[in-house]
Amino acid sequence: MFKRNVFSRVAAALVLVLFAAACFIPAGTGLAASKAPKYVFYFIGDGLGAAQRQVAEFYLQEKNGDKNTKLLMNTFPVAGINTTHSSDTLVTDSAAAGTALATGMKTNNGIISMLPDGTRTKTLMETAEEKGMGTGLISTTRITHATPAAFASHNVNRDNENEIAEDIAASGVDFIAGGGFRHFVPQNWQWGKSKRKDDRNLLTEMLNKGYNVFTTMDDTQSFLNFTPKGKQKVVALLNDTHIPYDIDRINSNLDVPTLAQMTQKGIDVLSKYEKGFFMMIEGGRIDHACHANDAAGSILDTLAFDESVKSAYDFYLKHPNDTLIVIVGDHETGGLGLGFGKNYFLKLDELFDAKVSVEDVLSYGNGAYKKGANREEYFKYLEQNLGLDNLTDAEKASIIKAMDLVDSEVKSDASYGSYNQVAIAATHAVSERANLQWTTYAHSGTAIPMSAIGVGATNFGGYKDNTEIAKAMAELMGFKIGAIK
Repeated sequence: MFKRNVFSRVAAALVLVLFAAACFIPAGTGLAASKAPKYVFYFIGDGLGAAQRQVAEFYLQEKNGDKNTKLLMNTFPVAGINTTHSSDTLVTDSAAAGTALATGMKTNNGIISMLPDGTRTKTLMETAEEKGMGTGLISTTRITHATPAAFASHNVNRDNENEIAEDIAASGVDFIAGGGFRHFVPQNWQWGKSKRKDDRNLLTEMLNKGYNVFTTMDDTQSFLNFTPKGKQKVVALLNDTHIPYDIDRINSNLDVPTLAQMTQKGIDVLSKYEKGFFMMIEGGRIDHACHANDAAGSILDTLAFDESVKSAYDFYLKHPNDTLIVIVGDHETGGLGLGFGKNYFLKLDELFDAKVSVEDVLSYGNGAYKKGANREEYFKYLEQNLGLDNLTDAEKASIIKAMDLVDSEVKSDASYGSYNQVAIAATHAVSERANLQWTTYAHSGTAIPMSAIGVGATNFGGYKDNTEIAKAMAELMGFKIGAIK
């Protein structure tokens, strides 16, 4: 009896000690918090799987000559892994994945923040607005693209981007930055391309609602120089379609903001809101590069994404007791493999001389191989812009085969996806030199990593489905999301 009483006292004392310790865990340490964060950064890397995060870090180590170099997002104290399937297939698209991350609900591929039966689902951003928080929507894609659309619109088809633009314009989101003005401006708009079939100017409507409006690349510097005076609203759509790849921005000196600059401007604007803010920041073109099997393009956009995380992290260091940063992906793209054949080593220095994107420049831009082009001149172009010098017989034969297909106007999507055949043959040669390999031009169904730091961060760790990330966020914030009855 005596021993049992001593054990009981010791156990009770231990419980009290643990309880007291828990009560004094400082917020912002990555440990469970008793309060909701005031400032929330929700980062989504589109197509950002484990391989994409790893290879970007390895590339940076090789570039810096320092094997201890880390991506900032890979250093956060809370980590986990997320499944990504949609309600109708193992391999999700960005619409279904975005809906899961925004609303905590599964839906079919192609649907934006609605259930398959047409029921609308309330998003984290909509609830943040109802709570009086400042809200921000940032992407390197068109702002009407699937992931940002899932936070501020509802539609049965992700391709209805004109309708999605109308939803976003009416959403009340306080800070909007990205591409895609073509869905907001009237047909035959004199200052740029439009995809609308009517004369409605959504940007003028937003201007009349009090937004500061920046549109086309000509407004980039005005946007970056904008200094908010109190609570203000901003919409900056700086390209007709997506924001250019970072590899093209760097090497062609394009006057567009980086994702980090857009994130910092969002902080500048939304930090004026007394009830805090909720921001969704998407690195959207990581996915696009991986669809095109573009190793260098994927890596540089992943590094740009990590720089945007740094902008948020700098803010976190100033407000550690009030800030949460969560970093997720929506799915993996390209089936990227770190290894090729019987090789056990990566040779990422093979990517250092790449200067153009596979999709925007080599497939559809001014660097695309066209029917009847001078082949020897094009091989020189590939040497100068992809670093493809000293071609092996096998590499040259593969590219010549692709040139033959372009010259004969034969499509071969099974082997080359929907891209220019020569672009794909060239990018595969570069990848194989680096000992990388791709298994698809589409998404894959693999689980993907997440990481977090700040107030309530431990709520997001562990092995979770993507819907659980949104549900954990809602519970922490006191939000009500899900189906709207």
